[in-house]
Amino acid sequence: MPGAVLPPAHALARPGAVVGRDRHPGADAADAVYSGGASESVSIRLGLLEDVERSESEHLDLRVFVGSRSASIGSSDLSDAALGELAERAVAMARTAPEDPYAGLAAEELLSRGPFPDLDLSDPHEPTPEELREQALAAEDAARAVAGVTNSEGGSASASKRAFALATSHGFAGAYGGTGRALSASVIAGEGAGMQRDYAWRSAHHGEDLISPDEIGKLAGERTVARLNPGRLKSGSMPVVFDPRVGGSLVGHFAGAISGSAIARRSSFLLDKEGEQIFAPGITITDDPLRPRGLISRPFDGEGLPTARRNLVEDGRITGWLMDSAAARQLGRAPTGHAVRGHGGAPGVSPSNLHLAAGGVTVAELIADIEDGVLVTELIGHGVNGVTGDYSRGASGFRIVRGEIAGPVAEFTVAGNLIEMFAHLSVANDLEWHRSVNVPTIRIDGMTVAGD
Repeated sequence: MPGAVLPPAHALARPGAVVGRDRHPGADAADAVYSGGASESVSIRLGLLEDVERSESEHLDLRVFVGSRSASIGSSDLSDAALGELAERAVAMARTAPEDPYAGLAAEELLSRGPFPDLDLSDPHEPTPEELREQALAAEDAARAVAGVTNSEGGSASASKRAFALATSHGFAGAYGGTGRALSASVIAGEGAGMQRDYAWRSAHHGEDLISPDEIGKLAGERTVARLNPGRLKSGSMPVVFDPRVGGSLVGHFAGAISGSAIARRSSFLLDKEGEQIFAPGITITDDPLRPRGLISRPFDGEGLPTARRNLVEDGRITGWLMDSAAARQLGRAPTGHAVRGHGGAPGVSPSNLHLAAGGVTVAELIADIEDGVLVTELIGHGVNGVTGDYSRGASGFRIVRGEIAGPVAEFTVAGNLIEMFAHLSVANDLEWHRSVNVPTIRIDGMTVAGD
């Protein structure tokens, strides 16, 4: 793999140095975030090498406070001279910024003191470019071998490393790293106007947690061929079943609506519904940042607070909001360890590894009583209103007729309101565990389908 990503212990020296340096220009408090990464990917198309991409990056973001004023600034130049200038500029910017009574570092007494848990996020084996090429070729070959596949958009394999470090002027210092491995294949079936495309993709921290390239390719090919000659749906109200690869988006909409910042702005469709029965009894949604090898696992949050497993929904009821320190101050609450950092600016809020607990019935049992419905396998567009909960997405998938999966359908829209959708949500027992949001097959009765 190109380049050398700093080990966590060395990565921590970068933000630690600039946080110490900022005290000289006159900041009252500061934090700094370092992120570094390197990746390599190989793409194959029609059996031939199409592309090899390599990338490396390092970035440091500094946030300083002068009283209740703050400013953030970042740089990819990490030389001593550049970091010294960065601190001076940040303080000058903060002095002219508007006051924010809620801004500030996390309370010192709440900081995580370590030792931080080992979440097993790094694969010791680094695949060579030749290994990546072989994996990409095998995935595409398996997809093209499926009867009915007529063309290919390619197979790909990639490997990456990353490091993250956070240091604050009031005593927090922590870092962690991880690796990434990914495989994908995308192919085409049919000819002319009847062509259909689909794909299969997996990612993990460890290569051994991926399914094989042959399985990836076969899944991509079978999905594509199954979409040939789609029919149209008649408009009406009917049960809609969401395949696990698209059902996680519903949990994502829920997580966004319980963000403390959205609640503080009064811009969430779940405002004033804390503790209420939003889902059916028995429904549980869990956030687990400490899951070993989880795609979004993290030993501490973006403000240096400890992370912990937490049920966001218990027996159908919302247990509370996801809050960073600023939202917590505004709402008179305690932060929940869900702060995340990007390039520049104040922390945001995000869950980690989410899952919707499995139900007690098989998929066949879940759909057995559906006389006329639809299984959604692809969603298109972004028609979700986070303030009202109104939901409308383009979709494709398969008809459900008398409890059985029937032929493919396309070019229809599924619509409803998320509060009503959550209330009518039920789940099968086929929970999958290879995504950042893991869900079983989901059924929602009474949705509006707009087709012919």
